[in-house]
Amino acid sequence: MTPVATADTIRFDIFIAGDLEQAKQVCREYCFDAGLCVTVEPVAYIYTGGEEAGVRVGLINYPRFPSAEGELRVKARGLAEALMRRLCQHSYSIAGPDHTDWYSRRPV
Repeated sequence: MTPVATADTIRFDIFIAGDLEQAKQVCREYCFDAGLCVTVEPVAYIYTGGEEAGVRVGLINYPRFPSAEGELRVKARGLAEALMRRLCQHSYSIAGPDHTDWYSRRPV
């Protein structure tokens, strides 16, 4: 079978702690408003002295509705900010094509 559409591979992953079902609802609302499709997967964060449940939210450059890297990065950041507020978290990370950014609302 031949592909119907092709786009440059661009992927962003949002990593954030919090409730899976709440994260899915935030993603539903954001995707509806922004015209976006994401994946949402449960993740267990294991760190020195503890463990916490969270999610990995994935965005790709979907060939049916292709985006420039900058546009997709802006959508990832917007969604991550909404997740941080609604999941009552202080920070999140976004892993992109060439680097990972950590955002925090805690004082530096």
